[in-house]
Amino acid sequence: MKRHRNVKIVATLGPASSSYAMIRALVEAGADVFRLNMSHGTHEEQKARYDIIRQVEADLNVPIAVLADLQGPKLRVGTFADGPEDLAVGAAFRLDLDPTPGDVTRVQLPHPEIFAALRPGASLLVNDGKIRLKVVECGADFADCTVVVGGAISNRKGVNVPDVVLPLAALSQKDRVDLEFACALGADWLALSFVQRAADVEEARALAKGRAAILAKIEKPAAVDDFDEILAVSDGIMVARGDLGVELPVAAVPPIQKRLIAACRAAAKPVIVATQMLESMIESPMPTRAEVSDVANAIYEGADAVMLSAESAAGKFPLEAVRTMENVAIEVEQDPRYRELLDASRMVDRSSIAEGIVAAAREIADTTDVRAICCYSRSGKTANLVARERPRTPILVLTPLVRTARMMCLSWGTICRMTETVDEFRSAVVAAVRIALAENLADKTDHVVVVAGVPFNTVGSTNILRIAPCDERLIYGTDVA
Repeated sequence: MKRHRNVKIVATLGPASSSYAMIRALVEAGADVFRLNMSHGTHEEQKARYDIIRQVEADLNVPIAVLADLQGPKLRVGTFADGPEDLAVGAAFRLDLDPTPGDVTRVQLPHPEIFAALRPGASLLVNDGKIRLKVVECGADFADCTVVVGGAISNRKGVNVPDVVLPLAALSQKDRVDLEFACALGADWLALSFVQRAADVEEARALAKGRAAILAKIEKPAAVDDFDEILAVSDGIMVARGDLGVELPVAAVPPIQKRLIAACRAAAKPVIVATQMLESMIESPMPTRAEVSDVANAIYEGADAVMLSAESAAGKFPLEAVRTMENVAIEVEQDPRYRELLDASRMVDRSSIAEGIVAAAREIADTTDVRAICCYSRSGKTANLVARERPRTPILVLTPLVRTARMMCLSWGTICRMTETVDEFRSAVVAAVRIALAENLADKTDHVVVVAGVPFNTVGSTNILRIAPCDERLIYGTDVA
């Protein structure tokens, strides 16, 4: 299966997409990564989906990444005695620890840590920001508020606190159980929800013990403020625009998205743009023009991947949603302006030998008739450096590790294939040429660029580049300089 675009597609699995037939069809339509949302479904249901993914992977002989998305600390109000209540603008409303069912004047907020952190003037957003409260007075067990934006409030609606860094554990007890389950299952990526600080990522990494890569979801103002530190300790980033658009002015989200994508590319770490990308396709077989533009803009900005949530998990048209993303990506990447934007945003500050090697590989590939850049990589770091360069030619990633092959499914432009462990550069060149020919990336009259590190099987040792001919002498191991 050869993709005709470089950006990757993440599809969330759910009730609408749990059968073998549908999951295989989604891969054939364009899905590169499947997201298991740990907020919904049982462990048994998620394991059944995981097992099907691995069966499809084996049947199609292509690596498929699995991203387990942890729920994170969910803040919710309690219940109401008489059902939903309508809060009027200017009315007083109290949040407290009293478990008694609420009414139009008060409701329980069973999170004492929030009250400990609140200050007068802070905002509280309820039900995805549809209701906005301003704290007038607060204490250890209450917050007296004024209703700034009114509306209907009902049982267990979510609460956002955008103005305060909350003293919440990054991982709830449920998250810890889900993390261990996902790692034991074999998930390739763990996505952390409601990250506020770099320490949140480090905590998850300690629990994962190297069994999965860590992806931080940026959906809190505190995470935006601390982004450089969070990026430094993360393996990847998700720009989760749902809660981000609740806790920040919606007009602030597009420039933040652009800035985060640029920072991720500079760090050579994959970045996903997510939330409401084709929202209308939950109910409609056709997206809105605005949604198509949203997906296109994320691709123009240089995102590694774009993501479907409810569209593929619970919508009526999961297959059409993936096909739409595929078609938008192909159309955008054929636009000459797309290439101009990528070239204009390329990093020029390269401080390491590895960065110089991959930059040279891209320059050679872009200015000659070289057909592909082939990189031998155990950790994926070399491949991500090549992907950061956004070359015009395909990036063929060769690795002996199935986990690395799957992880790379999230990185821009990479075609990941398994190969045997090699101990010398000559063997890596032969493997690169053979696989490039087998994948129809080149023919015997062509050349490929091969990037690797000596000594072999040492992470971070990228230090050698060769332009290799794809001819019979090389294939059969003779006359190889």
